[in-house]
Amino acid sequence: MLELLVTNSPFSQEQSELLNRVLPTLTESQRVWLSGYLTALGAAAVAPSAASAPAAVNVQAATAPVSAAAKDVTVLFGSQTDNARGLAKKFAKKLEESGYKVSLSAMSDFKPNTLKKLENLLILVSTHGEGEPPDNAISFYEFLHSKRAPELSGLRYSVLALGDMSYEFYCQTGKDFDKRLEELGGKRLVPRADCDVDFEEPAAEWMNAVTASLGEGVPAQSAGTAAAPLADTGAGTEYSRSNPFCAEVLENLNLNGRGSDRETRHIELSLEGSNLKYEPGDSLGVFPENHPGLVDEFIEAMGWQPQEPVAAGKSGGQLPLREALIRHYEITVLTKPLLEQAAGLAPGSGIKELLAPGREQELRAYIQDRDLLDLAQDYHLKGIIPAGDFVKILRKIPARMYSISSSPEAYPDEVHLTVRAVRYESQGRDRYGVCSTLLAERVQAGDKLPVFIQSNSNFKLPENPETPVIMIGPGTGVAPFRAFLGEREESGAAGKTWLFYGDQHFSTDFLYQVEWQRWLKEGVLTRMDVAFSRDTDQKVYVQHRMLEKAGELYKWLREGAAVYVCGDEKRMAHDVHTALATILEREGGLSSEEAAEYLTLMQQQKRYQRDVY
Repeated sequence: MLELLVTNSPFSQEQSELLNRVLPTLTESQRVWLSGYLTALGAAAVAPSAASAPAAVNVQAATAPVSAAAKDVTVLFGSQTDNARGLAKKFAKKLEESGYKVSLSAMSDFKPNTLKKLENLLILVSTHGEGEPPDNAISFYEFLHSKRAPELSGLRYSVLALGDMSYEFYCQTGKDFDKRLEELGGKRLVPRADCDVDFEEPAAEWMNAVTASLGEGVPAQSAGTAAAPLADTGAGTEYSRSNPFCAEVLENLNLNGRGSDRETRHIELSLEGSNLKYEPGDSLGVFPENHPGLVDEFIEAMGWQPQEPVAAGKSGGQLPLREALIRHYEITVLTKPLLEQAAGLAPGSGIKELLAPGREQELRAYIQDRDLLDLAQDYHLKGIIPAGDFVKILRKIPARMYSISSSPEAYPDEVHLTVRAVRYESQGRDRYGVCSTLLAERVQAGDKLPVFIQSNSNFKLPENPETPVIMIGPGTGVAPFRAFLGEREESGAAGKTWLFYGDQHFSTDFLYQVEWQRWLKEGVLTRMDVAFSRDTDQKVYVQHRMLEKAGELYKWLREGAAVYVCGDEKRMAHDVHTALATILEREGGLSSEEAAEYLTLMQQQKRYQRDVY
């Protein structure tokens, strides 16, 4: 950071020294907030009423009345699981209440050729998979990065990027949009804000800074007028990600047969009294706890005392170290930022050398296969870092998201999950999924879990009940399709339905077999094709069954069928996408480019929807 001196700034020696001590310690979100605060101060200073009375500066948001001539704002969102969409809707409402004329749109619904006419553009976008844009942002992303993108020297913009710091390409889509808009000549209203999975506070700070920047130079409202808060308000308790509902476990059953090397839990939770609502296609967020055994090993490896009091979250309260590590902090995922901070706490440990330029591939491999216990043991951290200092660099344990496998019409006041327990061996140690093994091993009927509903407008049944539906969901990817069919049974929808399902063995791994058979018999499910990969000499997966039925599947597509894919993003979803393209080429006589365009059009028409992870 450039050092402030009396010679290169308007500050006195004392002011320069104070600023030089404070500024390097600020986080990105703190710098964004401060920028918005100073802008709001400037706006208040030029208010016409300033001469007669001091204007009250509301640092939560700018609340100036707006000149309609220059205060049109376009808010675009790209969202896979509705987090960016929800924030965009909230921010658009906030801006409208402050007097702005707001155009809110998903990127897939936005007409790119109107981009050059915009004055103020706000982008809220998540990153999907390995640094990829979410499905409803792909077309706009490709346009913006093409030669057709216009020069945008008259545009003011800012980007809110959502992501997960445990992924290598953290917030990459937001970074790409931010860079590209600058290359096209746009000017930033405020710097881009990158948000981890615990995004509420930094997102609110970005919104406040943007609102203040938009209102720069506009006469402020009369003193004491406050803006509507960013958070939702309403009578009674509202349960959400930041205020989860403690749901009682009604059932916890193993769906796999005896002899299977897999364990898939069917979990039924009560939502009675929560006022939580969901639709088929939505997800349930579950806040897990770390395995007590892993926590004990980690504490021993660091040389700490289990009962030592440490900070627990942002509330300022304290808990015994062991309880705080079990309930509040993530200890199973390593990230580069975490290692950078750990290296600062243990400068002689050798962690800094792992972060050195030229060792990126080694760092990537280390992060992928290890956790904090490995870090403590590999770099001999025992007795080096005080527990109170170390927990300050840990992030809050994030919620795990699971596709809901029940219809609210079929099971009022209940929500069902289908969760496969993750267990494997790596680096000479047994490993296990944080939430999946909690559900499989330590949660019983009568226990309670903190949960919230995550809506997903990008994975919904067709509005027209006559529309044919093709569902592709191997393994636990079949969960939302149990919800889909339960909903269609209750509503009496008449459209045809076709399910492609796969797993390892027919005899032990056919999840919900009895229900599929009943729905086939009753006509709720029109047809079903299965692929059990370990029951044949050659492994057969759902994409192979799709290709075998190419002619009939293409006929359904020509009839306007909607296609839904749920499950593994890295392999299955790509293989299914390739199979669909192949079917279009083989049966429809399309070129590869035409097939790709056809699938893109299906996505834009919401006839091709994916819930992949």
